[in-house]
Amino acid sequence: MVVDEDRVTTLLDRVVADVGATLAAGNVVVGDRLGLYKALADGPQRPQELAARTGTAARYVEEWLRGQAASGYVAYDATAGAYSMTAEQVAVFADPDGEVHAPGAFRTALAGLRAEPHVTRAFRGDAPLRRDERDGNAGDYARYLDPRCPQDLLSRWIPALHGVEERLCAGARVADVGCGRGYLTLMMARAFPRSTFAGSDDRPAAVSRARRAASAALLDRRVGFEVAAPQSFSGGPYDLVTTFGILHDLGDPAGAARQVRRSAADGGTWLLVEPYAGRSVSENLTPVGRLFYALSAWHSVPRALSEPGCYSLGAQAGEEPVRKLVHDAGFTRFERVGETALSIAYAARP
Repeated sequence: MVVDEDRVTTLLDRVVADVGATLAAGNVVVGDRLGLYKALADGPQRPQELAARTGTAARYVEEWLRGQAASGYVAYDATAGAYSMTAEQVAVFADPDGEVHAPGAFRTALAGLRAEPHVTRAFRGDAPLRRDERDGNAGDYARYLDPRCPQDLLSRWIPALHGVEERLCAGARVADVGCGRGYLTLMMARAFPRSTFAGSDDRPAAVSRARRAASAALLDRRVGFEVAAPQSFSGGPYDLVTTFGILHDLGDPAGAARQVRRSAADGGTWLLVEPYAGRSVSENLTPVGRLFYALSAWHSVPRALSEPGCYSLGAQAGEEPVRKLVHDAGFTRFERVGETALSIAYAARP
């Protein structure tokens, strides 16, 4: 077999970029934990000034800033020797309560890397991942992996659901299944003050954080959270059920779909959001497909195969497997209502 040196060089360029990105993830998390982004958001600073403000060591901060500038995450003024952040960089990196928070996505990625020995064992077929081995590799999909999702949810996707926005404004019952820390649950509750919301997640720590967030936002009278699997959440009938990026992580997605159908009111709607995917493997050989195939092999498939049911859609399943799942659960209408570069939103009705 003859090796083409130009192709080797191209491949090594990709390797260098990937290793750099992997290591950059650690620096993003360090900067977030130490408050470096938040402090730098106040204005241009030299490394010594930023270190003094954050109680950190100047030489470490200097190297951190250089790497952040090389990544395009902060700006560098060579004349002044100072670093700063644009408004866009502040929105993405320095606001933990904003709609977009990139450090959360990097933290999720690092948590996944720590699970490498367990994932390798699962690949060998030795044993499925235990819950404590996989739950550290879980983040809030809509917030960390698709920054457009929260914006489009209120401005496009809900308005595209026939009659749903009017019911929410008048007062509807909503279930957010697999709600994580409740970020989107609370966002919907703020947008529709006459409606009540029930969030559920099978991770007790996530539910505890969601409850605290609801209390802090003074929304706990209209918003409740329970620890429950997607196949067994309680309540109903619900006018709207939402699931944001959870079906492809479940070992029994069919059971979850059936529970949604049982819980939906007559005339109710299921809004389900899943990762963007084409109709075939070939269509998914893109940067977006690369991201989701990696996440799927590392998190979605091991998690699903460790749960009852032992079935995995995978993060790049695409529309047709989701459509079949929905129809098999008893829904008769299914349509795509919107998409971003990273997500597709579907609506299902009885």
